Amino acid sequence: MTGMIVRARGTWVALCGAVLLSACASGAKLGEERAELGDFFLSHAIVVAEDAAPIPGSRAATPEQWEEVLTTELRRRFDRYDGDTLYHLGVKVHGYMLAPPGIPLVLSPRSVLGITVDVWDDAAGEKLNARPHQIIVSEAFSAETVVGSGNTQSAEVQMQNLAENVVAAIERWLASNPDWFPPRGAGAPEGDAQAQAQAAPDAGADPA
Repeated sequence: MTGMIVRARGTWVALCGAVLLSACASGAKLGEERAELGDFFLSHAIVVAEDAAPIPGSRAATPEQWEEVLTTELRRRFDRYDGDTLYHLGVKVHGYMLAPPGIPLVLSPRSVLGITVDVWDDAAGEKLNARPHQIIVSEAFSAETVVGSGNTQSAEVQMQNLAENVVAAIERWLASNPDWFPPRGAGAPEGDAQAQAQAAPDAGADPA
């Protein structure tokens, strides 16, 4: 990825001059196919954005707005998985750019979002990844973004697009670690996952 991540006041600020096209794939459409996550069932999805730092020039967004849009998108994508083994996802928002209006094709920065994510195995009571996994995405290329999304989209639409792309990237990351997820039918008895999810403590999924 072309760009740089710097730590500022305890947060990460994404200063991306460009983002690889693979990181810009749109996550808007779920489609009929999904990644293979074995017996996966998402219990808690916790998003923390209180330290999110906007890149200078970005449109403003509150921590509550980021937490709501990301939590909703995590549920939209991962509630498709109805396995019997409980997992928790913890997401922390570090930095973002919501592109402001500019001169098309000249001063039109791309919207960018930088997060870290952790995944917990509920039964084992432990985090599966050794360190928080870092993901940076930009908005997907489209007719509305080619001249700068700040000229064609509201901040809320930009946030939704970034949420869709970053959650799709989380799904791809999970699918790239098949050893974390048992095959279907190897977890709890069928129908028990939802009941366990309601009883699972929130403390088990506190993002780092």
